[in-house]
Amino acid sequence: MDFLFSQDNLTSLEWALRAFIAFLFLLSVAKLMGQRSISQWGLLDFVVVMLLGNILAHPLSDSHLGLKGSLITVSVVSLLYILLLVLTLKSPKIRHFLDPAPMPLIKNGVILYPNLKKAKVTIDHLLSELRKKKVDDAKKVALALWEPTGTISVFLFPQYEPATKQDLHIAPKPFNFPRPIIKEGYIDFHELQVLGKDVNWLKQELQTKFNVHTDQVLLATLDETNSIKIFLYKE
Repeated sequence: MDFLFSQDNLTSLEWALRAFIAFLFLLSVAKLMGQRSISQWGLLDFVVVMLLGNILAHPLSDSHLGLKGSLITVSVVSLLYILLLVLTLKSPKIRHFLDPAPMPLIKNGVILYPNLKKAKVTIDHLLSELRKKKVDDAKKVALALWEPTGTISVFLFPQYEPATKQDLHIAPKPFNFPRPIIKEGYIDFHELQVLGKDVNWLKQELQTKFNVHTDQVLLATLDETNSIKIFLYKE
């Protein structure tokens, strides 16, 4: 375990072991910190990620720096991160500091330019975000909010919203979630079991309805109504 500490020189194997341990350690830390830090970065998430990257980067490139101290430091930073997350749930003041309220950028079809400057959002970026949501005119927007995570939420005036089945008084069909039962030619036995089916039933359905074998199927899905959809390697 000497490779964890400061050395004049490290062998290729010791460098590899440092990288391996650091990788597994960061993976464990990310799992401990939770999905939030991966899926959406706020101010706290950004600061922590930058810290962790810098702390572990140096001992992975400099043999004179020990890895043990970096692992301890990362552990402390991770615990502080989790503590602050708990405090944001308990304290509204801390929550507002780390996750401020959304800032309106468009209200009642009017672009709020002072708020654009506060959020450091250009007109071009705002229009780009509107186009991504298939909005061609800012005047159609009842409210657009700059979220703490750096995204823009857009709400149209009711007359510009697409009509739903409820608006048209059409009875909706029940929702059935299709589960993948074959992926890249391999049967997912767990999903089959959840749906109450077995391999023999599946093979018979594929042969009868599609005249194919499992190894020809790129993807097959099955829902609660026993509706099978397949995608072949060569359509």
